[in-house]
Amino acid sequence: MKCHEVDYTILGGDLQTVEVELDPAESVIAEAGAMNWMDDGISFEAKMGDGSEANETMFGKLLGAGKRALTGESLFMTHFTNMGQGKKCVTFGAPYPGKIVALNMADCGGELLCQKDAFLCAAKGTSVGIAFTKKFGAGFFGGEGFILQRLQGDGMAFMHAGGTVVKKELNNDVIKVDTGCIVAFAPGIDYSIERVGLKSAFFGGEGLFLATLRGTGTVYLQSLPFSRLADRIIQHAPRQEGGERQGEGSVLGVVGDLLGGR
Repeated sequence: MKCHEVDYTILGGDLQTVEVELDPAESVIAEAGAMNWMDDGISFEAKMGDGSEANETMFGKLLGAGKRALTGESLFMTHFTNMGQGKKCVTFGAPYPGKIVALNMADCGGELLCQKDAFLCAAKGTSVGIAFTKKFGAGFFGGEGFILQRLQGDGMAFMHAGGTVVKKELNNDVIKVDTGCIVAFAPGIDYSIERVGLKSAFFGGEGLFLATLRGTGTVYLQSLPFSRLADRIIQHAPRQEGGERQGEGSVLGVVGDLLGGR
């Protein structure tokens, strides 16, 4: 097995964390800032690269960091290693409400394509790279952008998504999805964008485009994309003239501003 073999427990309901158990000398890699708490005896270090290549050159590390920059992620990944005796645990949390999905990459065929901010953490040995969408329209209008994250390996990896996560198995099927609701899909799935009618777009509230997924393989969907949540919060945030936030018409808003240093 190329990847470290880690055990895990997912804790919580809608605001989940994943507790990863490490044997001595085992490691897990994670996005910068994803760690919540850890046992004494676990060391951590920010490094360029995911550590999937044991003898990776400095050029390879710089290239990997550059690829991560294209997806909007940090140039560095944090490596957590159990340097003590006995089993130790480190816990990671998602940056917004939703679910954490545990992926056994060996059961996923060793590869999965996911939206650029879905990856949370993985056993060391997992490769976290990028993949370009094959079609211009899918990249430009698809909500996921031109660049997706590519996870490769044979160990455990963990991704997060907003709201409820639904796993669908396509068997030479076609499914049409709101562009922001796609979390991940197998590399054998064909991903394209179709324009809906103008009347439906302007009066139906579903947008101008839908993603079409067709083929055979696994698809993960989310019920609440973070962009949709953020838009709704911004839409309902009271504003004063000049753009400053109002205090909801109560003293609580003033107290909140004072506590926030405004």
